[in-house]
Amino acid sequence: QVQLVESGGGLVQAGGSLRLSCAASGRSFSRYGMGWFRQAPGKEREFVARISISGASTNYADSVKGRFTISRDNAKNTVYLQMNSLKIEDTAVYYCAADPRSIVPGNAYNYWGQGTQVTVSS
Repeated sequence: QVQLVESGGGLVQAGGSLRLSCAASGRSFSRYGMGWFRQAPGKEREFVARISISGASTNYADSVKGRFTISRDNAKNTVYLQMNSLKIEDTAVYYCAADPRSIVPGNAYNYWGQGTQVTVSS
């Protein structure tokens, strides 16, 4: 069992930056593939980024490629999402997710956090 708690969301102007954190409790964080997803009002939850167990492999949605960076610190049981050059359309609730598989297809993650709100203003 893994419990995930996101933090770092908030209100930021377009062009600004935020760093989201997802702290995991429970054993064996270093054995879980991790992902970030987001859900904007009236839209379905969508994939943002994923990182493998070792951290050697990362993938991004086209909409965030070059602006967002996912990373993990297994010693701190934490995964991060650095978001730069934020756009109004990045406004959403951001969720982190964990799964025993290193690379997880789509949104088929076993464990989910409660989410953190990111609002980008003009």
